[in-house]
Amino acid sequence: MFPHGRTRWVFLCVLLVLPMAAQQDAPNLNESGKVMMAGRSVAYLIRRLPVNAFPDLPDAVVAQLEKRQCLIPQTYEAHHPENVVHASLERAGSSDWAVLCSTNGEVSLMVFFGSAQSRPAILLTVAEKQRLQQHDSSGVLGFNWAIDPASPDAVHEAQSGLERKPPRVDHDALEDILIDQKTVYRFFSKGTWKLLDMP
Repeated sequence: MFPHGRTRWVFLCVLLVLPMAAQQDAPNLNESGKVMMAGRSVAYLIRRLPVNAFPDLPDAVVAQLEKRQCLIPQTYEAHHPENVVHASLERAGSSDWAVLCSTNGEVSLMVFFGSAQSRPAILLTVAEKQRLQQHDSSGVLGFNWAIDPASPDAVHEAQSGLERKPPRVDHDALEDILIDQKTVYRFFSKGTWKLLDMP
């Protein structure tokens, strides 16, 4: 009787310990807390998704993101998975990816050209908490950084207010957005990234 009872006790202990160990290994998808803004403490919430929430990502890109332990931050406006972009960013017809990667309190804008998916370019890195803003009556801050593809037509339209029209681009740009604040268009040409002129 005693050995059987002891076995059951050990089994119950294992059942209790395994879920706790799994929780310790699992990434923290959402983060909430408080930050100081204008001399007062303000609550914030950042939602993130794991890389496997984006099944269309190529294996080589997934490997690089997982190596860096990336999570994909979602804006406070998100209604579906976002901040992973597929576009022709290197040249017309190329198959490239851009991703916002959150890790260790920082967010990096990474671009993976189809020609070199194991060597991403990091265009910008900022502290994740620098991308927070108030967005509703609750006063809770949310993440406000988003990326989207911008086709040549979209770029042309965005530049329509310029006095001197630049030449029409021949492939996609990357729209880099701070919601309700500022949008810049990042464009790769002649081996380098530049910001396109906008009104």
